[in-house]
Amino acid sequence: MKIRVIWPGKTKEQFILEGLRKYLKLLRPYADINTIELKEEKGSDVRKMLEKEGERILKLQVPYTLLDEKGEALTSIEFAAYLAGHQSPINFILGGAYGVSEEVKKKAHKTLSLSRMTLTHEMSRLFFLEQLYRAFTIMHKKGYHH
Repeated sequence: MKIRVIWPGKTKEQFILEGLRKYLKLLRPYADINTIELKEEKGSDVRKMLEKEGERILKLQVPYTLLDEKGEALTSIEFAAYLAGHQSPINFILGGAYGVSEEVKKKAHKTLSLSRMTLTHEMSRLFFLEQLYRAFTIMHKKGYHH
């Protein structure tokens, strides 16, 4: 399965980078996975920042599943079933520090919640890759999930 995980901005925290590398390595036997870092906007006008980041996301012209705190909450087993039932390639969008624009929300194929709690955008990247790995181990009946 081909998976692309797309987010604005570079991951700056070293411990998160190490975790991302770990889970990307663990995922490689199960999926052709790539992360795409889009340019992150800076400034004081959050709406304009989100619009510009949103334009970059929509310019990719790919169907995507959005990760957003207001999305549907799935268990890890339900998420594994979602992946198993999805055609490859699958694209996931994770927002930046302020989320994503309304346009990006509207055009999402599906919107899932990683957590009802607020997470930093960098931590959400790591948690999401861990959940992807967990889903694949569930699908392949490995002992990671218990």
